[in-house]
Amino acid sequence: MDETIKSAAEELKEKLVFDQKNGGLLLSEEQLKEAYDFSEGYKRFLDSAKTEREAVETAIAMLTAKGYQVFETGRKYKAGDKVYYNNRGKSLILTTIGTEPIKSGVRIAAAHIDSPRLDLKPRPVYEDSQLALLKTHYYGGIKKYQWTTIPLALHGVIIRNDGTKIVVNIGEDEKDPIFCVTDLLPHLAEEQSKRPLAQGIKGEELNILIGCMPFKDDKASEAVKLNILNILNEKYGITEADFLSAELEAVPAYKAKDLGFDRGMVAAYGHDDRVCAYPALIAALDCVNPRYTTVTVLTDKEETGSEGNTGLDSSYLRYFIADLAEPYGVNARTVLSASKCLSADVNAGFDPTFPDVLDKRNCAFVNYGVVVTKYTGSRGKSGTSDCSAEFFGEVRRLLNEKNVLWQIGELGKVDMGGGGTVAKYIAGLNVDVLDVGVPVLSMHAPMEVVSKIDVYSAYRAFFEFLNVK
Repeated sequence: MDETIKSAAEELKEKLVFDQKNGGLLLSEEQLKEAYDFSEGYKRFLDSAKTEREAVETAIAMLTAKGYQVFETGRKYKAGDKVYYNNRGKSLILTTIGTEPIKSGVRIAAAHIDSPRLDLKPRPVYEDSQLALLKTHYYGGIKKYQWTTIPLALHGVIIRNDGTKIVVNIGEDEKDPIFCVTDLLPHLAEEQSKRPLAQGIKGEELNILIGCMPFKDDKASEAVKLNILNILNEKYGITEADFLSAELEAVPAYKAKDLGFDRGMVAAYGHDDRVCAYPALIAALDCVNPRYTTVTVLTDKEETGSEGNTGLDSSYLRYFIADLAEPYGVNARTVLSASKCLSADVNAGFDPTFPDVLDKRNCAFVNYGVVVTKYTGSRGKSGTSDCSAEFFGEVRRLLNEKNVLWQIGELGKVDMGGGGTVAKYIAGLNVDVLDVGVPVLSMHAPMEVVSKIDVYSAYRAFFEFLNVK
């Protein structure tokens, strides 16, 4: 019997059944090389952009090298012009003007560039038992126990009383010291071990160890703290009061690395959501002559609800669209109502060690391509933008026509919890929105894991969407 001849059932199954497959089996050797090569640039981006401020600075350097100019309100731009808007150094909009009139709408790709971390409190430095430490207030949803006994670096800015800005980055250079949150030795942790997992380490126990050497003066109290403040004063010219007007973040000090014998994955801090921000950014840079004006948003504050003037619950995107459209005599609402958006955020990758929280028929798998998520939210779709069937179908057709590797996914079983993205804020502007992104293992941990195939597939999805003809 010829085993190459398909049975009627096999032919019917091939025709009717939706079957997702591992990209490692579907992509050619050339495509796999492109995916691996793309991730080299992504790893460099991760290492240079561990905070939202650094992500904006890194992106602007890339934009400038590609000829982008600072956006000017009131100016009428022509097709092919490239501009960007820097919102307070913590969120960014980049635009390439299309050949279609602005009233036809724009193509939006929106990702966030903030990640869970440990922020310093306004008065962080203290001494206890001749050790100097920093008090922290964690940012975003974290498992607090994961942040102990790992190398930490300090990033951010300090605004001195005279208004000068001091940029801080300590712990990344090989010659720098690092910092850490300590934990109990198991020999003495009997009572701690009885705590529920979520309380294994409490928020007020996330104190960062920063020094032990006292200032050499027997008359000084808190001599270790004094010595640390003296070191900081000599290096940065700051006093303890300057911490009041500072934004300092403790982030993992290690660099992005390949994971696995096959080097098919990237392990790093900050995949959520720079793993979508970087592909969206590169796709926008590569889209040099679009039909529709492209608007790529790298936004802040998603991990804490998108609130504040650098998050997408504010009006800065709407104001930008209004300023972009005004010279042409077009209202912002006209532009937005005709616009379409890919909300770029991560989803949970299926982890065989913890299979019970995901519906295996409706979840994302590592290596299966960019994940398309019709809705997020929690339980009864609370706090989500549920994409229309029409727009989902439009994106589906585009991805299939352009041979982009993609899959469908939900964020967990119905009653397991869930989460949200920036999609609902853009949908609130009367824009058609669909969530797409990269599946992540160990999401919100100090070290997350993604597939190189999925990262590259995300880039291809954003590029084809922005570059649609």
